[in-house]
Amino acid sequence: MTQKLPFEALSVETLPARLGANEVLSARIGKDTSRWKVREVGDGNLNLVFIVEGATGAAVVKQALPYVRLVGDSWPLPLKRSFFEYHALTRQEARAPGSVPAIYHFDEGQALIIMEYLSPHIILRRALIEGRQLPNIARDIGLFMARTLFRGSDLSMVTKGRKADLALFADNVELCDITENLVFSDPYFDAKMNRHTSPQLDSLVAELRADRDLKVEAQRLKHLFAANAETLLHGDLHSGSIMVTDQETRMIDPEFAFYGPMAFDVGMLLANFWMSFFSQRGHEQSGKRDAMRTYLLDVAVETWAVFRTEFSHLWRTERSGMLYQKSLFEDQGDLLGAEQALDYVLHSIWTDLLGFAGIEVHRRILGLAHNADFETIADEDMRATCEAKALKFGRHLAVNRRQIHSIDEVNTLAALIEQESRI
Repeated sequence: MTQKLPFEALSVETLPARLGANEVLSARIGKDTSRWKVREVGDGNLNLVFIVEGATGAAVVKQALPYVRLVGDSWPLPLKRSFFEYHALTRQEARAPGSVPAIYHFDEGQALIIMEYLSPHIILRRALIEGRQLPNIARDIGLFMARTLFRGSDLSMVTKGRKADLALFADNVELCDITENLVFSDPYFDAKMNRHTSPQLDSLVAELRADRDLKVEAQRLKHLFAANAETLLHGDLHSGSIMVTDQETRMIDPEFAFYGPMAFDVGMLLANFWMSFFSQRGHEQSGKRDAMRTYLLDVAVETWAVFRTEFSHLWRTERSGMLYQKSLFEDQGDLLGAEQALDYVLHSIWTDLLGFAGIEVHRRILGLAHNADFETIADEDMRATCEAKALKFGRHLAVNRRQIHSIDEVNTLAALIEQESRI
């Protein structure tokens, strides 16, 4: 029996020697490790990410670390998150083919995944900061969410397989704990690792943390997140977890995958388009970005429309699980009953996604893990103005989500808040 080597973090210098004997990698990029070029490109909060180029190709090597990279070894984190990422990627590929990088190799002991190198793709967040108007992201992301969320649920899966999957991903405890605290609780009190970027926000932050209605809604959403195991989620679907070209969109980094409410992925994703909308004024050094703001609101509309359309199509054609069985509706000639049930499910997703979107905005400005949309705004006054508007927007979504009936209403609210001259 081959003895398993103890975990050891890779480096640019050690990777060729460590992985030179990996037949999957060498077959793809070339056997001569002296010709390998290795770059460490990980800019996330958790992991090491290397691009490895050889004589015949390139690949990405992603390795988990036994701690949160953003913080350091004072915050330990189990290596098994790479196990959940690997299994999530395989399921996402099966349920939404072509939407994630191809997986070449997984080494559980070394917590590493060797996968497709996406080029000339860039991170969606970077593209939006640069003011690029990508034509296909709304369609591609809307389809990905509808297909993975529907096909990973009791609407579609055989019960035995779905419950086995639920049990497998239920062990992703530590990453769920990060979400449960950093997203839903920490932003609303003076938690140790919180930060906000400008003292100009102090009074607004104090107001939000004293807002009883907001805190109750945040905890109701946390309750929903923790208790409603509807489907396999990506778990961290934001503009930093999506790679794009003008023609193609790929989702990456699903290490937070777990079974939770369908609305969570959708709300977190749409929140990132709205945050980008509020950040655009801080990126106008080369000219006004009115067209970019319009584009971002249109992307939000189209993403939700594509999601609804594809989810409805799958409801009518692939609803073979134990929920809302066709034997109760279509098989009895009750097509209207099936449509009524669909409307109920979509309405529930809509209401809850607004809440999750509002909370996502708050945690990205008040919590530990901020995003580059705001952080790359050099002018502190401008950054504070952009963030304050986003915070007000997020509060309205979270608290008033049951009274908001369309995405056009949300976009109208965003546009009105954006026009305000003061924070």
